[in-house]
Amino acid sequence: MSVTLVSPIDTLSAAPAGSEPLSVLGVPGEINLDYAATAPCARVAADAVAALLPWYASVHRGAGALSRRCTLAYERARQTVGDFFGARAEDHVIFTRNTTDALNLLARALPPGTTVVTFGGEHHANLLPWPRGSVRLPVPADPAGAVRALDAALAELRRAAQPGLPVLVAVTGASNVTGERWPVAELARVARRHGARIAVDAAQLAPHAPVDLLALDVDYLAVSGHKLYAPFGAGALVGRADWLDAAQPYLAGGGATARVGAATHEVTWAVGPARHEGGTPNLLGAVALAAVCDALADADRAALHDREQRLLGRLRDGIAALPHVVELRTFGPDAPRVGIVSFVVAGRDSSDVAAELAREHAIGVRDGLFCAHPLAQRLLIEAATRAGRRDLPPTALRASIGLGSTEEHIDRLLAALATFA
Repeated sequence: MSVTLVSPIDTLSAAPAGSEPLSVLGVPGEINLDYAATAPCARVAADAVAALLPWYASVHRGAGALSRRCTLAYERARQTVGDFFGARAEDHVIFTRNTTDALNLLARALPPGTTVVTFGGEHHANLLPWPRGSVRLPVPADPAGAVRALDAALAELRRAAQPGLPVLVAVTGASNVTGERWPVAELARVARRHGARIAVDAAQLAPHAPVDLLALDVDYLAVSGHKLYAPFGAGALVGRADWLDAAQPYLAGGGATARVGAATHEVTWAVGPARHEGGTPNLLGAVALAAVCDALADADRAALHDREQRLLGRLRDGIAALPHVVELRTFGPDAPRVGIVSFVVAGRDSSDVAAELAREHAIGVRDGLFCAHPLAQRLLIEAATRAGRRDLPPTALRASIGLGSTEEHIDRLLAALATFA
């Protein structure tokens, strides 16, 4: 039996030799500069799904050959994803829908009385799920300021809180607004010193750089497949088992139980990832995500990083040369960052600019506040002050790059932005 995968024509990534599995699918003539919202599908992810589709059947719920093969594929995907992110032997890898789902799961699993500490620069996924009484620290001026602020906040919490109540630090690995990388390893060291745990929203960092729980010494990691070139509806929460095994299931239902009795609420819940994966799991999403993790593990990540940084430098230098375009940033201009740039065009509504870029130039970018309203609004005010302008719009534009991006794409965007002067 065979399956023919019907897909768009490839847009080659012009990536280093040997990385063909990481070429991405696309539509000829359309320039996609919106990777930070949803990355295009990697060929390796599409191929993995196509290969499994003839065998598609239930997971953990059947004795037939198809079901056994799918169960094996699902659990192998779990192992692959865990290995890729440096999971410890005792960690759980729980498949979710995306990063938002993963962080909401973690929020539901917090022990009673847990205080969560975040920064005001987070995506809504890392601001909204946490319980009342959480601490939101101001956006720092630089990475070192983030470390100092966290150290001071945790010291104060340790003095004020009841002894023994847990504290969780929740921080992004890279900003979805500016692309700036946060000092995760340093923040983790501060958390350890004060007896706190730390969770990292790696939705934007993982597609651009290696992320390893053990090396960073973090407790939890949340990722989205659709930002990691595997857009089949899967994400993951990877991290320590104890809180997860002690919590009520995130989704009560089939698969989350070890035993259900006749009496109301007579339930013994499963221990392990199944406890929070109630219902039929997203087999294809898990397999697609694992396929990309495998391909990235085999790739020359340093070469991919260097190539992306060259494209990013070309984009930022080009924007800086346009007097009517102002870049948004939290830290200094030389802070480490991934391939994300947000900016405004003076005197022009951002949604109108985005629409015209799509209509007249076949360029796709994001406009708005990027599901990070507190940060984006703050940076728009800062940009107006820095540029000395009063004609900046109330929302921004964002161009984001990845495996399929080329110099031509960058140059086409810059040429189009020049016409808005």
